[in-house]
Amino acid sequence: MKVLLASQAIAGHFNPMTGIGVRLKDEGHDVGWYTGRTFAGKVDELGIRHYPFDRAIEHTADNLNELYPQRASLKGPMAIRFDGERIFASNVTNFFEDIRDVQQRFPFDVVVADNTMFVQRLLAVVLGKPVVSVVPIGNMESDPLVPPMFFGFSPARTPAHKILHAGARLVSDQFVTKPARISYVRQLRGYGLRTDGGKPITDEPYRWSQAIIQTGTASLDFPRRNVNPKVHYVGALLPHRAAGAADTAADEVPDVRRTTAAGTYRRTVVVTQGTVDNRDPAKLMVPTLEALKDTGALIVVATGGAGTGELRRTYPQPNVVIEDFVDFAQVFPVTDVFVTKGGFGGVLLALSHGVPLVTAGLNEGKNDVNARVAYAGVGVNLKTETPSAAAIRSAVDTVLGDPSWRARAEAMGGQFEAEDSVGAAVDVIKAAVASGGTPGTGSGA
Repeated sequence: MKVLLASQAIAGHFNPMTGIGVRLKDEGHDVGWYTGRTFAGKVDELGIRHYPFDRAIEHTADNLNELYPQRASLKGPMAIRFDGERIFASNVTNFFEDIRDVQQRFPFDVVVADNTMFVQRLLAVVLGKPVVSVVPIGNMESDPLVPPMFFGFSPARTPAHKILHAGARLVSDQFVTKPARISYVRQLRGYGLRTDGGKPITDEPYRWSQAIIQTGTASLDFPRRNVNPKVHYVGALLPHRAAGAADTAADEVPDVRRTTAAGTYRRTVVVTQGTVDNRDPAKLMVPTLEALKDTGALIVVATGGAGTGELRRTYPQPNVVIEDFVDFAQVFPVTDVFVTKGGFGGVLLALSHGVPLVTAGLNEGKNDVNARVAYAGVGVNLKTETPSAAAIRSAVDTVLGDPSWRARAEAMGGQFEAEDSVGAAVDVIKAAVASGGTPGTGSGA
C-alpha cells in the first residue's frame, strides 16, 4: 500500500502523525510525506520520502507574524477570523495542486491528511482517492448539543445559556468563520464543485473523509446528539520516539525524578506556555513561579526556548528547574499538577499519565480545549490569558487539596493506557482502504 501523509508545517499538526508514518513504514508500506521544508530533516530521520510544499505557503509557528505583520495586533474573534481565512482556507487550492503533482511521482493509494488542510473533498471527488483525516485537536464537528467553537463555552445548562450560544453561533457563522467559508466555496467552484455555503468549513473533513482519526478520548469531548460512525478516538498520538531515545533536555532534568523520589519535595508542578505563545513569559510562567517559589513544591518550567537564561537569573530558588525543553514523558509520571495554556497535545500527554491540570489560555482555540478540561472535571480553567499569581496559587491548591481531581485524571488516563494509539490509527487507515470507494455525504454535496 502506498500512503501519502499530508500535514501543515506546524509542530502540533506534524508531530502526532510521525508515529503513524513510522508504523506504516515498519509494516512494509511505501510511505511519503507532503509537508513544508521546515520538517525536511525530521521526515528524513523517520526514513520517509519527503515531498515539500511547492505552491503552498509554508505557515509555521515562528513565521506567522512575519508573513502577516497585521496579525500581531489581532485578538480574540478577529484573530480567529484572520487565521481561518489567510492561514487555513486560502491554501486549499495550493495544497491540492501540490498533491496532484506528487501523485505523478508517487501514485498513492490513500492520503492521510491533517484535517486543517481542508483538501478532503478535492482529493475524494477530483482524484477519486480515499482520504483519512487526522484531527490533532478536539473534535471540530458541529452538533446541536456542542457549543459553537472559539468561545470557550461548555454545554448549555439553562435557557439563558442556550440563547447565548445561539447568538454566539450566529456571530461565528456571519462574522468569525465567514471569510474562510467564502474562500473555500470559491476555490471549490474552480473545480466545478458546489457546496452549501452555510455549512461550517470545519465540518468538511468529517463529511468527505473515508474515516477520521480523532486524537483524545470521547470522555474529553462534549456530549453529542449525533455520533458520526466515521470518527475513531485513538487517545494521545505522541511524537515518534526511537527506541531508547529521549529529548535533549532529558539528560538535564534527571534530578526531577530523583529529587521527587527522595522526598525532598512533596509535590511537583510542571508549567509551560508551549512553543507558539511563549515570547512573553509574564503570561503564565512568571505568575506560576511567583505563586510557587520558596514553597514545598518543585517547579519544573519548560520555556520552549524563549527567555530561559533571564528566568533562571530571576528565579534562582532551589525548588525551581528551568529548561528550554523538558522530556514530559519522563517528568509527568512524577508530576502532581500541570499548569498550561491548553495546547491539546500537552493536555493529552498529561492526562495519559493521570496528571490533573490548571489551564489559562484563550487564543488559538485553547479556550475550547480548556472548557473541555473543566467540563470533564480533570482540571481548573482560569479562563484568562494572563492569570495572577494568586489565582494560580489558589487553583493549584484546589487541585492538590482534593484527591478527586487526581482520581478523575487517572480514570481518564486509564482510557489512554487501554489502547495502542498508533496501532489503532493504522488500523483505521487499513480499514478505510479495504472498504474501497470514496465517502458518501448528505445534503450539500
